[in-house]
Amino acid sequence: METNKIVMQQLLQRILRFFVAAVLQMYAPAVVGITGSVGKTSTKAAIAAVLAARFRVRQNEKNYNNELGLPLTILGMESPGRSIIGWILVFLRAWRLLLFRSAGYPEVLVLEYGADHPGDIRYLTEFVPCDVAVLTAVSPAHTEFFGDIDAVFREKRILLDRIKPGGTIVLNADDERVATVTSEKKAKVVLFGFSEGATVRAVDTSLSSGQGAHELPSGMRVRVEASGTVLPVFIPGVIGRHQLMAPLAAIAVASCFGINAVDAATALASFHAPAGRMSLVRGVKQTVIIDDTYNSSPAALTAALTALTEFPSVQRRLACLGTMAELGALSESAHREAGERVAALGVNLLITVGEEGKRIGDAARVAGMRADDIRSFDAASDAGQYLQELLQPGDVVLVKGSQSVRMEKIVREVMAEPERASELLVRQGPEWQGH
Repeated sequence: METNKIVMQQLLQRILRFFVAAVLQMYAPAVVGITGSVGKTSTKAAIAAVLAARFRVRQNEKNYNNELGLPLTILGMESPGRSIIGWILVFLRAWRLLLFRSAGYPEVLVLEYGADHPGDIRYLTEFVPCDVAVLTAVSPAHTEFFGDIDAVFREKRILLDRIKPGGTIVLNADDERVATVTSEKKAKVVLFGFSEGATVRAVDTSLSSGQGAHELPSGMRVRVEASGTVLPVFIPGVIGRHQLMAPLAAIAVASCFGINAVDAATALASFHAPAGRMSLVRGVKQTVIIDDTYNSSPAALTAALTALTEFPSVQRRLACLGTMAELGALSESAHREAGERVAALGVNLLITVGEEGKRIGDAARVAGMRADDIRSFDAASDAGQYLQELLQPGDVVLVKGSQSVRMEKIVREVMAEPERASELLVRQGPEWQGH
């Protein structure tokens, strides 16, 4: 049975690859590729928002960033799952794209390139190389099948090495490993970040206050220096300095398409970060939830905890942290260091979820946090019920964990408007019910 599944997967990949190559040759869209350990999805969404002001743009949705999902995005189709009839219809629609030229086919494809195993990005770039390649950051994440961060870096940089002749690579200036990488194709380099020397540089960041006593902050404000211009940029609905990296990357990519920084900043005014990425959600009992439940990794967790401690005018700071998955041999040390960081930052209360999450709590206690201020649960739903009883007016809660522990269930339990869960939270579709 497993052999049949592998054979079917390989057959689907070959057929999709044939159609994608033909479609790309026929329609010749520009391809912007994004990879990295963190921030890929937010960066992809910000770039798409800016380019859509001038071009017809398509980006991959959901988790369509792998050997099946990325080709389906290029073809503009949904996965039919295990339905043989569904796949036949996909291929018929692909033929239609080739036989009858579509006037509405995208001029630019903004694609996230995922990598869970060595060779994933090499495979994708063999038939979908980029005109512009963006590397967000490289840190311990998805190291289960790579072993260490150096192997992750080697995999990610393949996107840069496989860029089309005359292309541009866009790099995070704040990540020392990323900022100094070069492409084998000697591509043009554009840097973004907070560091001196960045082509697109952020300065003077601040959290925009709400209008009333119990209003949520409205988002992040930042001044951006680009091409000799200094301009204000506002990103609504999020918190955290690291959340500004996506719009900075978008302004950098915009320059590759002849869009100036002022027009890019204007387009970003309507950009909303994807759900579950440091999103501000109103909580019960006049509390604030920092919803960072899409996924978790050590670097992203550090940034989220820092944002929690910098949140102004709060009663207590609480952290609900779940297991960080797919870290392999790095898992034990990563969870221990997370607990030590929670204690060092002075978080008032810690709730953990999952077996590895318990390591966070244990390490926080050893590092000096009171045992009475730490609670561990096996399931997110139980943690959410406990948190609801615990909350007091003025509290701010960070909720973060890997997809496997479904930390969004905690947010749904304590959000003030649960009827808006499908709008505000991740993983609310029917395919997630019962999981």
